[in-house]
Amino acid sequence: MADRQDERTGRTAGTGSAGTGGGREARAARVAAMQREERARARRRTLLVVAVPTVLVLGIAAAVTAVIVRQPDPPSLEAVSTFTYSNAEQHTEEPQDYAESPPVGGPHHPVWQNCGVYEEPVPDEHAVHSLEHGAVWITYRPDLPAEQVEQLREAVSGRPYTLLSPREDLPSPVVLSAWNNQLTLDSADDPRLNAFLARFVQGAQTPEPGALCTNGVGTPAA
Repeated sequence: MADRQDERTGRTAGTGSAGTGGGREARAARVAAMQREERARARRRTLLVVAVPTVLVLGIAAAVTAVIVRQPDPPSLEAVSTFTYSNAEQHTEEPQDYAESPPVGGPHHPVWQNCGVYEEPVPDEHAVHSLEHGAVWITYRPDLPAEQVEQLREAVSGRPYTLLSPREDLPSPVVLSAWNNQLTLDSADDPRLNAFLARFVQGAQTPEPGALCTNGVGTPAA
């Protein structure tokens, strides 16, 4: 009979065989389910690894773009007047009658003016030689408000190839001069001041780039 008992174990013959087959199928199903879950977790990890750097890159790009968009346009220097003095102007110890005030080129003294801050006017002939070496000469009217004079001092102090001095006969409260270039300003607050310095201090207009603006004449206050 199909259901007779085994004399040694007391188990019913046939029932054990069916149970064993069912156990193997159940285990196989569980293993398959675990494998599917592991593959799903692996896919989620891969997506996370790819997604996080992508989000960071996009975020950084967006931030950089926002900063660039927010940057104001640089001040225009279209108002700069230009001149055509030769890059090989002669040296002379004779006083000069320059066409511009302050001058932006022409014959000048063989010794240049030491760059820095001066509290008294400096000789044109020496200052023009400094312009030939790539300096920017900032001049201001003596009645310019003290706080604006201090702004000019801050712009020049410690900065190479810059001169600052008062001057009586200026066409505007502040005048910026480089070799063959000049810009008039109504105040020291004008943002074009720093733009002019950035372009013309040892700029492309310099007849003798790299020449000294020290070891000349004059003792600057700063």
